[in-house]
Amino acid sequence: MAHFRFMDLEIWKDSIALNRKSYDLADQISNAKSYRFAEQLRAASLSISNNIAEGAGSFSDKDFANFLNIARRSVFETANLVFIAYQ
Repeated sequence: MAHFRFMDLEIWKDSIALNRKSYDLADQISNAKSYRFAEQLRAASLSISNNIAEGAGSFSDKDFANFLNIARRSVFETANLVFIAYQ
């Protein structure tokens, strides 16, 4: 596999670890009644690392910062979903 710039970023590594935990939680609650909720959790979590990786391919710091901001907002969405899951 090729080596990409984002693979050296600690924040990307952290987002991958969070993604694994989110997927595990989604798998636990992924019964028929909570299927949509579990899918939303997976999507929000995946969006974090995806935006970091996509932003790392930017040619400008401003563009990269924009993708990091989107990833940050996905962190808040993921946190909210985890909070709701444990209510």
